[in-house]
Amino acid sequence: MRSKGIYNKGQSVQFLFTMILLFALAISALFTILFGARIYENVGTRMDENFGTTTALSYISNKVKQNDKSDMISVQNIENTSVLKLSEVYDGQVYSTLIYCKDGNLKELFSSEDSGLTLEDGINIMELQGMSFKMIKDNLLKVKITDENSNYLLLSLRSEVKDDE
Repeated sequence: MRSKGIYNKGQSVQFLFTMILLFALAISALFTILFGARIYENVGTRMDENFGTTTALSYISNKVKQNDKSDMISVQNIENTSVLKLSEVYDGQVYSTLIYCKDGNLKELFSSEDSGLTLEDGINIMELQGMSFKMIKDNLLKVKITDENSNYLLLSLRSEVKDDE
């Protein structure tokens, strides 16, 4: 009889130990899922934040590379807005593509030089807090995105720049 009581007591301890291990496994799995969900959410938020900046800089980089011809790229201040002006000659007439940020949007305006269109007439490309352009030296263009990270892009112009001296 004594041996039977020890066996039942040992079986109870073994069952209790198994249940504690199972409970610990369930708790650790729950915490792993919760932490994983939080990390996934943070990664998604960062990707969304970076999408706008990366897309805008890539868009401008491609536009500049397409129009990198002698004296056809300039930076201007129009209506207190920093504007990248990309000029092109078609059939003897000069056309300009103006790229700028206004009212929280990256905008583009394509028109002839004498069209009379203003920055308000540009089409929205995407939402963007702000942007500025600056020519550094003669052939280096700095494009700066106004956001919490202040990302910027430096583009080296390959075309010859006319020297007015």
